[in-house]
Amino acid sequence: MRHSLAASVVLATAIIAHTPSRAATSLLGPAETQAMAQPAAPPGAGDAQTSLAVLHALMRREVPHQLTLSAGHRQRILDLAWDLLQQVPDAGLDRPQALLVVDRNPAVQALLVVGAIPGKPWEVVGATHVSTGKPGRKEHFVTPVGVFRNTADILGYRAEGTKNENGVRGLGVKGMRVWDFGWQQTDDWRAPGARIDIRMEMHATDPDLLEQRIGRPDSEGCIRIPAAMNRFLDRYGVIDADLEAAAKMDPRFAALLAPDRMPTPIAGTLLVVVDSSAGGRDPAVLPVSRQARAASPLQASR
Repeated sequence: MRHSLAASVVLATAIIAHTPSRAATSLLGPAETQAMAQPAAPPGAGDAQTSLAVLHALMRREVPHQLTLSAGHRQRILDLAWDLLQQVPDAGLDRPQALLVVDRNPAVQALLVVGAIPGKPWEVVGATHVSTGKPGRKEHFVTPVGVFRNTADILGYRAEGTKNENGVRGLGVKGMRVWDFGWQQTDDWRAPGARIDIRMEMHATDPDLLEQRIGRPDSEGCIRIPAAMNRFLDRYGVIDADLEAAAKMDPRFAALLAPDRMPTPIAGTLLVVVDSSAGGRDPAVLPVSRQARAASPLQASR
Protein backbone atom coordinates (compact mmCIF):
# COMPACT_ATOMS: atom_id res chain seq x y z
CA MET A 1 0.00 0.00 0.00
CA ARG A 2 2.65 2.50 -1.05
CA HIS A 3 1.84 5.72 -2.86
CA SER A 4 3.84 8.51 -4.40
CA LEU A 5 3.63 12.00 -2.91
CA ALA A 6 1.85 13.15 -6.06
CA ALA A 7 -0.82 10.50 -5.60
CA SER A 8 -1.27 11.63 -1.99
CA VAL A 9 -1.75 15.22 -3.10
CA VAL A 10 -4.35 14.17 -5.69
CA LEU A 11 -6.16 12.17 -3.03
CA ALA A 12 -6.08 15.07 -0.58
CA THR A 13 -7.34 17.53 -3.18
CA ALA A 14 -10.24 15.26 -4.06
CA ILE A 15 -11.26 14.99 -0.43
CA ILE A 16 -11.19 18.75 0.09
CA ALA A 17 -13.15 19.51 -3.05
CA HIS A 18 -15.87 16.93 -2.97
CA THR A 19 -16.27 14.84 0.14
CA PRO A 20 -18.85 15.46 2.90
CA SER A 21 -17.67 14.80 6.46
CA ARG A 22 -19.50 11.53 7.18
CA ALA A 23 -18.57 10.04 3.82
CA ALA A 24 -14.92 10.97 3.79
CA THR A 25 -13.93 7.57 2.43
CA SER A 26 -16.47 7.43 -0.40
CA LEU A 27 -14.05 8.80 -3.00
CA LEU A 28 -11.14 6.64 -1.88
CA GLY A 29 -10.00 3.58 -3.71
CA PRO A 30 -9.49 0.28 -1.85
CA ALA A 31 -5.94 1.15 -0.78
CA GLU A 32 -6.83 4.63 0.45
CA THR A 33 -9.89 3.32 2.29
CA GLN A 34 -7.62 0.85 4.02
CA ALA A 35 -5.31 3.75 4.92
CA MET A 36 -8.10 5.26 7.05
CA ALA A 37 -8.66 2.02 8.98
CA GLN A 38 -6.59 1.14 12.03
CA PRO A 39 -3.84 -1.27 10.87
CA ALA A 40 -2.81 -4.43 12.66
CA ALA A 41 0.83 -3.30 12.48
CA PRO A 42 2.45 0.17 12.44
CA PRO A 43 2.31 1.72 8.95
CA GLY A 44 5.42 2.01 6.82
CA ALA A 45 6.81 5.40 5.85
CA GLY A 46 5.04 5.43 2.49
CA ASP A 47 1.72 4.50 4.06
CA ALA A 48 2.24 7.11 6.78
CA GLN A 49 2.86 9.81 4.18
CA THR A 50 -0.46 8.99 2.54
CA SER A 51 -2.19 9.05 5.91
CA LEU A 52 -0.68 12.47 6.65
CA ALA A 53 -1.94 13.81 3.33
CA VAL A 54 -5.43 12.50 4.08
CA LEU A 55 -5.38 13.96 7.60
CA HIS A 56 -4.17 17.32 6.28
CA ALA A 57 -6.97 17.41 3.69
CA LEU A 58 -9.63 16.50 6.24
CA MET A 59 -8.40 19.11 8.69
CA ARG A 60 -8.40 21.82 6.04
CA ARG A 61 -12.00 21.02 5.22
CA GLU A 62 -13.39 20.41 8.71
CA VAL A 63 -11.53 22.86 10.97
CA PRO A 64 -12.06 26.52 10.00
CA HIS A 65 -9.98 29.53 11.06
CA GLN A 66 -6.67 27.69 11.08
CA LEU A 67 -3.50 29.52 12.05
CA THR A 68 -0.59 30.31 9.80
CA LEU A 69 2.58 30.43 11.88
CA SER A 70 5.87 31.77 10.56
CA ALA A 71 8.38 29.09 9.59
CA GLY A 72 10.73 30.27 12.32
CA HIS A 73 8.17 30.14 15.09
CA ARG A 74 6.78 26.83 13.89
CA GLN A 75 10.30 25.40 14.04
CA ARG A 76 10.85 26.77 17.53
CA ILE A 77 7.68 25.07 18.77
CA LEU A 78 8.74 21.76 17.22
CA ASP A 79 12.25 22.05 18.68
CA LEU A 80 10.84 22.67 22.15
CA ALA A 81 8.56 19.65 21.79
CA TRP A 82 11.46 17.48 20.64
CA ASP A 83 13.54 18.61 23.62
CA LEU A 84 10.80 17.55 26.03
CA LEU A 85 10.30 14.20 24.35
CA GLN A 86 13.99 13.36 24.78
CA GLN A 87 13.39 13.33 28.53
CA VAL A 88 10.56 10.80 28.35
CA PRO A 89 11.42 7.09 28.54
CA ASP A 90 9.96 5.16 25.64
CA ALA A 91 8.24 8.10 23.94
CA GLY A 92 7.35 5.76 21.07
CA LEU A 93 8.81 7.93 18.34
CA ASP A 94 10.23 4.87 16.59
CA ARG A 95 6.99 4.46 14.65
CA PRO A 96 5.03 6.89 12.44
CA GLN A 97 2.42 8.74 14.44
CA ALA A 98 0.43 11.90 14.93
CA LEU A 99 0.87 13.99 18.05
CA LEU A 100 -0.43 17.26 19.41
CA VAL A 101 1.82 20.17 20.39
CA VAL A 102 0.41 23.14 22.34
CA ASP A 103 2.29 26.41 22.76
CA ARG A 104 1.06 28.05 25.97
CA ASN A 105 2.91 31.30 25.16
CA PRO A 106 0.26 33.94 26.01
CA ALA A 107 0.95 35.68 22.70
CA VAL A 108 0.52 32.47 20.68
CA GLN A 109 -1.96 30.04 22.30
CA ALA A 110 -1.77 27.49 19.50
CA LEU A 111 -2.33 23.77 19.01
CA LEU A 112 -0.42 22.02 16.22
CA VAL A 113 -1.33 18.61 14.81
CA VAL A 114 2.03 17.12 13.90
CA GLY A 115 3.03 14.09 11.87
CA ALA A 116 6.20 12.37 13.08
CA ILE A 117 7.75 9.82 10.72
CA PRO A 118 11.07 8.34 11.90
CA GLY A 119 14.01 9.63 9.88
CA LYS A 120 12.05 12.50 8.34
CA PRO A 121 11.40 16.10 9.40
CA TRP A 122 8.19 16.49 11.35
CA GLU A 123 5.25 17.87 9.38
CA VAL A 124 2.61 20.26 10.70
CA VAL A 125 -0.79 19.00 9.55
CA GLY A 126 -2.57 22.14 10.73
CA ALA A 127 -2.91 24.54 13.65
CA THR A 128 -5.67 26.32 15.57
CA HIS A 129 -5.94 28.69 18.50
CA VAL A 130 -6.50 27.31 22.00
CA SER A 131 -6.88 28.78 25.46
CA THR A 132 -4.59 27.60 28.25
CA GLY A 133 -4.54 28.44 31.95
CA LYS A 134 -4.78 32.01 33.23
CA PRO A 135 -3.19 32.27 36.67
CA GLY A 136 -4.18 35.06 39.02
CA ARG A 137 -7.85 34.21 39.43
CA LYS A 138 -9.44 31.89 41.96
CA GLU A 139 -8.76 28.25 41.04
CA HIS A 140 -7.00 29.32 37.83
CA PHE A 141 -3.45 28.09 37.20
CA VAL A 142 -0.97 28.03 34.35
CA THR A 143 -1.17 24.96 32.10
CA PRO A 144 1.92 22.86 32.87
CA VAL A 145 4.68 22.29 30.35
CA GLY A 146 5.41 18.63 29.68
CA VAL A 147 4.58 15.43 27.82
CA PHE A 148 1.18 13.91 28.54
CA ARG A 149 -0.14 10.56 27.30
CA ASN A 150 -3.69 9.70 26.35
CA THR A 151 -3.68 6.13 27.64
CA ALA A 152 -6.16 3.50 28.70
CA ASP A 153 -5.18 4.13 32.33
CA ILE A 154 -7.78 6.94 32.33
CA LEU A 155 -11.10 6.54 30.56
CA GLY A 156 -12.00 10.14 29.76
CA TYR A 157 -15.61 11.14 29.15
CA ARG A 158 -18.03 13.29 27.15
CA ALA A 159 -19.69 16.58 28.02
CA GLU A 160 -23.26 16.43 29.30
CA GLY A 161 -23.99 19.89 27.92
CA THR A 162 -25.34 21.15 31.24
CA LYS A 163 -24.86 24.71 32.46
CA ASN A 164 -23.13 25.71 35.68
CA GLU A 165 -24.39 28.27 38.16
CA ASN A 166 -23.28 31.02 35.77
CA GLY A 167 -25.19 29.58 32.83
CA VAL A 168 -22.02 28.38 31.12
CA ARG A 169 -21.53 25.01 29.42
CA GLY A 170 -17.91 24.73 30.45
CA LEU A 171 -17.17 21.59 28.44
CA GLY A 172 -19.22 22.56 25.39
CA VAL A 173 -22.41 21.07 24.02
CA LYS A 174 -23.58 17.58 24.87
CA GLY A 175 -21.36 14.88 23.41
CA MET A 176 -18.17 16.93 23.10
CA ARG A 177 -15.12 14.84 23.93
CA VAL A 178 -13.04 15.42 27.07
CA TRP A 179 -9.49 14.03 27.02
CA ASP A 180 -8.33 13.44 30.60
CA PHE A 181 -4.58 13.39 31.30
CA GLY A 182 -4.87 12.92 35.04
CA TRP A 183 -3.46 14.93 37.94
CA GLN A 184 -0.45 17.05 36.99
CA GLN A 185 1.68 19.55 38.88
CA THR A 186 1.91 23.21 37.92
CA ASP A 187 3.00 26.50 39.49
CA ASP A 188 0.82 27.88 42.27
CA TRP A 189 0.83 31.63 41.68
CA ARG A 190 -0.34 32.30 45.25
CA ALA A 191 3.05 31.46 46.79
CA PRO A 192 6.52 31.89 45.20
CA GLY A 193 8.02 28.53 44.26
CA ALA A 194 4.90 26.60 45.28
CA ARG A 195 3.42 23.81 43.20
CA ILE A 196 -0.13 22.47 43.05
CA ASP A 197 -1.90 19.47 41.50
CA ILE A 198 -4.53 20.22 38.87
CA ARG A 199 -6.67 17.94 36.74
CA MET A 200 -5.23 18.23 33.24
CA GLU A 201 -7.89 17.96 30.53
CA MET A 202 -8.45 19.06 26.95
CA HIS A 203 -12.00 19.93 25.91
CA ALA A 204 -14.33 22.27 24.05
CA THR A 205 -16.16 25.14 25.73
CA ASP A 206 -19.45 27.04 25.59
CA PRO A 207 -20.01 27.85 21.88
CA ASP A 208 -22.15 30.90 22.66
CA LEU A 209 -20.30 32.49 25.56
CA LEU A 210 -16.68 31.38 25.58
CA GLU A 211 -15.55 29.93 22.25
CA GLN A 212 -15.02 33.40 20.78
CA ARG A 213 -12.48 34.01 23.58
CA ILE A 214 -10.30 31.09 22.51
CA GLY A 215 -6.86 32.38 21.56
CA ARG A 216 -5.91 33.94 24.89
CA PRO A 217 -5.16 32.45 28.33
CA ASP A 218 -8.57 31.94 29.93
CA SER A 219 -8.94 28.49 31.51
CA GLU A 220 -8.40 27.06 34.98
CA GLY A 221 -5.41 25.12 33.63
CA CYS A 222 -7.03 22.86 31.04
CA ILE A 223 -6.66 23.29 27.29
CA ARG A 224 -9.77 24.69 25.63
CA ILE A 225 -10.09 23.88 21.95
CA PRO A 226 -12.62 24.94 19.31
CA ALA A 227 -15.60 22.62 18.84
CA ALA A 228 -14.54 21.89 15.25
CA MET A 229 -11.11 20.75 16.45
CA ASN A 230 -12.74 18.65 19.16
CA ARG A 231 -14.86 16.85 16.55
CA PHE A 232 -11.87 16.41 14.24
CA LEU A 233 -9.62 14.86 16.91
CA ASP A 234 -12.49 12.66 18.08
CA ARG A 235 -13.64 11.46 14.66
CA TYR A 236 -10.17 10.54 13.42
CA GLY A 237 -8.76 9.32 16.76
CA VAL A 238 -5.65 11.45 16.35
CA ILE A 239 -4.25 10.61 19.81
CA ASP A 240 -6.56 7.68 20.61
CA ALA A 241 -4.28 4.78 19.59
CA ASP A 242 -4.25 3.18 23.05
CA LEU A 243 -7.96 3.75 23.58
CA GLU A 244 -8.78 2.23 20.20
CA ALA A 245 -6.87 -0.91 21.19
CA ALA A 246 -8.58 -0.99 24.60
CA ALA A 247 -12.02 -0.66 22.96
CA LYS A 248 -11.61 -4.12 21.41
CA MET A 249 -11.59 -5.68 24.87
CA ASP A 250 -13.30 -3.17 27.16
CA PRO A 251 -16.87 -1.97 26.42
CA ARG A 252 -16.27 1.24 28.42
CA PHE A 253 -13.80 2.46 25.85
CA ALA A 254 -15.98 1.26 22.99
CA ALA A 255 -18.79 3.37 24.43
CA LEU A 256 -16.54 6.42 24.82
CA LEU A 257 -15.19 6.50 21.26
CA ALA A 258 -17.34 7.98 18.50
CA PRO A 259 -19.51 5.34 16.78
CA ASP A 260 -18.88 6.91 13.35
CA ARG A 261 -15.13 7.32 13.87
CA MET A 262 -12.56 6.64 11.16
CA PRO A 263 -9.28 6.36 13.10
CA THR A 264 -6.18 7.40 11.21
CA PRO A 265 -3.56 4.64 10.85
CA ILE A 266 -0.97 7.02 12.33
CA ALA A 267 -2.91 7.70 15.54
CA GLY A 268 -0.66 8.36 18.51
CA THR A 269 -1.05 9.05 22.22
CA LEU A 270 1.01 12.17 22.92
CA LEU A 271 0.15 15.75 23.89
CA VAL A 272 3.20 17.98 24.34
CA VAL A 273 2.83 21.41 25.97
CA VAL A 274 5.64 23.91 25.40
CA ASP A 275 6.17 27.61 26.05
CA SER A 276 7.92 29.60 23.34
CA SER A 277 7.94 32.84 25.32
CA ALA A 278 11.16 34.15 26.83
CA GLY A 279 11.67 32.46 30.19
CA GLY A 280 8.71 30.22 29.54
CA ARG A 281 10.42 26.93 30.33
CA ASP A 282 8.79 25.14 33.22
CA PRO A 283 11.21 24.88 36.17
CA ALA A 284 10.51 21.15 36.37
CA VAL A 285 11.87 20.60 32.86
CA LEU A 286 15.53 19.68 32.62
CA PRO A 287 17.87 21.03 29.92
CA VAL A 288 18.62 18.75 26.99
CA SER A 289 22.17 17.78 26.13
CA ARG A 290 23.83 18.99 22.96
CA GLN A 291 24.12 15.37 21.83
CA ALA A 292 20.37 14.85 22.08
CA ARG A 293 19.64 18.11 20.29
CA ALA A 294 22.08 17.22 17.49
CA ALA A 295 20.31 13.89 17.02
CA SER A 296 16.95 15.57 16.44
CA PRO A 297 15.42 14.80 13.03
CA LEU A 298 13.97 18.29 13.12
CA GLN A 299 17.35 19.75 12.21
CA ALA A 300 16.87 18.54 8.64
CA SER A 301 13.88 20.83 8.19
CA ARG A 302 15.80 24.00 8.96
